[in-house]
Amino acid sequence: MLAGAGVAGAHAVTAARSRPLPVDVSAPTDAYAVQLVTGACLAELPPDGEVDRVGVVPCTDPHAAQVVAQYAFDRSAVWPGQDGAHARVTRACVLSDAEVAAGVHLVTWAPTEAGWADGDRTGVCLAVPTGPVTGSFVDGTATPATGVTAG
Repeated sequence: MLAGAGVAGAHAVTAARSRPLPVDVSAPTDAYAVQLVTGACLAELPPDGEVDRVGVVPCTDPHAAQVVAQYAFDRSAVWPGQDGAHARVTRACVLSDAEVAAGVHLVTWAPTEAGWADGDRTGVCLAVPTGPVTGSFVDGTATPATGVTAG
């Protein structure tokens, strides 16, 4: 009986970890990368490598990156390998000419093999400006944050 309760508890934690965030959070919050949705603004861009948790802030606050697109792999797709997963996500990422001219670049996050085995089939495209911004790349309101320097 106790083991069943543990399994149900583990399932509830897994479900909470994968529940999508609101498009624009009302206060800074820590979230799992798999919870990110298009429009989510990240306080800081984590270093290259596997990403588990990130700091998400309202887009009206200064932020270092924003999810501008998502790529949904078919639920029945076979694991394409890490390079293949990144390549597919990258093809879904597009910046406007104005964003490119302003120095914004893209970073992609794709599922890892372990995440894929656990059912993660979503990749994200992040717009990363040269310094902190406020506003949103998604609706075209992103502008350099005043009085804030890149950290």
